[in-house]
Amino acid sequence: MELEIHFSHKKPKFLQIYEGIRQGILLGNFRKDTQLPAKRKLAVQLNVSVITVQQAYDQLVSEGYIYSIERRGYFVAAILEEWHEQKNKTEDLPNNQQEVPPAYNFRNGQVDLHSFPYNQWLRIYREKLQMLSPQNAPWQGEEVLRRAIAQYLATARGLSCSYQQVFVFSGFQQQFMNCMLFFEDRSIGIEEPGFMRAKATLRQLGRPYKLVDVDEEGCQVPDLHINCLYMTPAHQFPNGQVMTIQRRIDLLNWARKNQGVIIEDDYDSEFRYTGTPIPTLANLDQLQHVIYFGTFSKTLMPSLRISYIVLPAHFVKPFEDFNKHLKSTVSKVDQHTLAEFINKELYSKHVAKMRVLYRKKRMHLLKNIERYLGQGFKVKGEEAGLHIVLELPAHLTEDHVIHQAYQQGIALDRISSLYEQQKPNNQIMIGYGEPSLEEIEHGIKKLSYFLCGDHNDRQISQ
Repeated sequence: MELEIHFSHKKPKFLQIYEGIRQGILLGNFRKDTQLPAKRKLAVQLNVSVITVQQAYDQLVSEGYIYSIERRGYFVAAILEEWHEQKNKTEDLPNNQQEVPPAYNFRNGQVDLHSFPYNQWLRIYREKLQMLSPQNAPWQGEEVLRRAIAQYLATARGLSCSYQQVFVFSGFQQQFMNCMLFFEDRSIGIEEPGFMRAKATLRQLGRPYKLVDVDEEGCQVPDLHINCLYMTPAHQFPNGQVMTIQRRIDLLNWARKNQGVIIEDDYDSEFRYTGTPIPTLANLDQLQHVIYFGTFSKTLMPSLRISYIVLPAHFVKPFEDFNKHLKSTVSKVDQHTLAEFINKELYSKHVAKMRVLYRKKRMHLLKNIERYLGQGFKVKGEEAGLHIVLELPAHLTEDHVIHQAYQQGIALDRISSLYEQQKPNNQIMIGYGEPSLEEIEHGIKKLSYFLCGDHNDRQISQ
């Protein structure tokens, strides 16, 4: 048997011999039990070493393409059917190149990364990286971080809990999915409008959900057949209502009456700009029917991927049993770094600094909306968080504004995508977490050029 192998410099020679013989076998060029050339003979024929041929034959034997008989040589193994390999058609895949970053990023959910305390964080991170054991973190989260979170919640949010009630996750979607799997026998309700990722998670799980309307006081008391309700009482997403105390009491009474569970997503409560921080629903409930969701995405940065839930005590044991075979999805080093960051009060100082910065950005945004856009544009939801909702004049639509802004390098968010019923077409969302004060002014001014026209140009120049 003569074997033709045309060597290239791209791969080791033994691998090219292996691939040549393997391809011949798969294409049916070599019949079963056909004897392959002896190692020395093939080495001379291909001008390679015997060891190179031996490596190729050993790989073919290990994968079952050939077999060996002592003192007789190597033979082609039986393959029941021909197999015609096809090249991977990567050229048919869509081009998923990243979009060019916008000049003015007013997207929701962004933070000011320039203000992140990188030096302090990296100093702690390096220390932890050198001293920690290589074992993975427990699925519940590192005890030191759970204790730090419990202490922080008691101080900053007035929520009293033990560290055993705190569970660390890698973001909203993971913890919400886990809770939905745990409460698999419950019927779910979600605010309308509401957080799209909550709805997307439920759709992925194949879980039906019902919509609960939101009014000026926040999420309404359900009159539907549900016993689990996800909501955002401190700063309703996206419209920004702060839930009144009477509505909170009414919802807690609903939960007690129906043996229901309320998931309180406190996603950006640290950033409230008028009055004192809104107390948590979980604290008012004393953690009987309320599950508390918290995150470090808004206060530190989204890419850190650390969030947490606080469970009522009576759910802790069954929740641990439910998840006992899982492993943590959050870096052990990051968890210890964050724990020390909190314990040294660096976190509370950072949050205080960011509250001042975001208050300035908020005021600057509102001032420039009034200056450049005028009275036809109404702002709501500005008391807290990192975004506002802007109601457009009657002659403008969401589609028009989003499209025109994109053409000018201005990234905005839709409101309509957060509704499932009666989608509004005259509102947009403007986030102010990422842009600088200068970018806020320039971006709103640029936005006014195509939203307000020549009349606004004359106003600006006066």
